[in-house]
Order: sequence, then structure tokens, then C-alpha cells
Amino acid sequence: MNLQTIKDTVEMVAKSNGKIVFLAGAGISAESGIPTFRGDQGYWTIGSKNYHPEDMATFNMFNLKPIEVWKWHIYLHKICNHAAPNSGHYALVELENILEDRFSLITQNVDGLHKRAGNSLERTFSIHGNLEFSRCSHECTDELYPFPKIDQERDKDADLSETELKKLYCPKCKELLRPHILWFDERYNENYYKLQSSIALAKQADILFLIGTSGVTNLPYRVLSNACYANSYIVEINPAETNFTNIVADYEKGFIIRETSSTILPKFVNAFKQCI
Repeated sequence: MNLQTIKDTVEMVAKSNGKIVFLAGAGISAESGIPTFRGDQGYWTIGSKNYHPEDMATFNMFNLKPIEVWKWHIYLHKICNHAAPNSGHYALVELENILEDRFSLITQNVDGLHKRAGNSLERTFSIHGNLEFSRCSHECTDELYPFPKIDQERDKDADLSETELKKLYCPKCKELLRPHILWFDERYNENYYKLQSSIALAKQADILFLIGTSGVTNLPYRVLSNACYANSYIVEINPAETNFTNIVADYEKGFIIRETSSTILPKFVNAFKQCI
């Protein structure tokens, strides 16, 4: 399907006042230089053993080695803070400004770049959490706290000082805080990860954009499935094939764009501006 046909479809939906949902994955942040932490940068050494993200980002490891888990997330937080939003992020901000309440962003990314670019918290559904926040690991409250302020230039293997360690405890119950992200051995829920809200958005979508997501986790797949069931238009934007590609390719109202989000999303901004 050529790009003009897709733009014509997008403009048709825009003129009809339909709901437009964007599901963003790691691809949009990779263009800002944030690694996927699946290669060497993802390893974390404790003693003589190397651990993978699937080991470190778990509630089980937090129970076993909570300070090491915190040190790994502090390092990840530093990487995210040193990155900057790219043209794909800023295009989503422009699209929100144009579409207003017709716009919804479901993001798998925990790096906070959508917020820093300017997308509103009200229309952004962070289904894997947000590394800019922490919360009580004992759930004495569901209140979110800012991520602890730790020296961004510290060596990633250095021990935390007594002053830094004190910042890792809940101000209410004095138990350890935890990063506000969905760990690999945890389940989606509505309170923290907007499970039901995201599925409801998919059912309401006139068009769903899949941006830089590989489709390997459960909730994004459910978002796509519900959008298909609702007879929405589906547009996959990804330079590579994904777990979603065959579904979108076989879907009557599905389109595939083999370009990066930073390249193609600004073009959609112009298309929306012309018809709204």
C-alpha cells in the first residue's frame, strides 16, 4: 500500500472526528539513543555472575538483592535522562495539540521522553510504568513519588552512600521504595498500568498507529486485537518486521509503513493540519 493511500485514509478518519490512538514502543526511543538493554549494556555484574534485564527487572530479584536492583535502575534512569526526545516524540505532541480529546497515546516506554517532549499525562497511558517515579514496595499507599535524586555521574558499580540509601525508603512507612515500572514477573493492572483503560481505548479507536513496537508483550497484543475486532484502521510504522506484521498484513484495513517514526510521523502532522 503506497503512502498516499495511507495518508488519504488518515485524512478521511481525521475529517470524521474519530478517535485516534497511538501505541508507541521501544523503537521511537531507540532513535533517541536509548539502548534496548538486550546487548552488553543490559548486563549487570554481581560478584562473578552476569545478570540479564530479565533477571534484574523482577520483583523476585528485588526481594533477594534490593539494593543491586536499585543500582541497576539508577543506571537505567541515568541513560534515559541523558537522552532527548526526537522528532517522532515532538510529532506526537503536535498531533495531540491538533486532535485534542480525540488523541490518546499508549506507551510501553518507561523513559519519560513523551512527557519531556510535551504530551499530557491525561492523554498518555504508560502501560509499563514510568522511570521518573517510584512507589512503596509494600504498597502502604499507591501514591507515586519522584525517582530518588542520586548523583547522575556516579560510577554504575559504586556502592550507594548512606545518604543515597536513605532516599530509597518510603516517607510514610519507611519500607523500601521501588521503581514505578512493570517488572518481568508482574502482571498488568489498571491502577498502575492502565490495563482496562488501554483496552477501552482500542475498542473506541477509528484508527490505531503501531509505532516502533515489536509486539512481544501481552497488553499491546490485546490492544491490537481489540482494535481489529472494533474494525479500526491499523497502521504499523516500523523499519523492521514485528510480531504484529502478519496480523496487520492480513487485516483488510491494515497498512504497513517501513520507515522510522522520526521520519514518518512529522508527515502525518502535516496531513492532519491540512484537513483539521
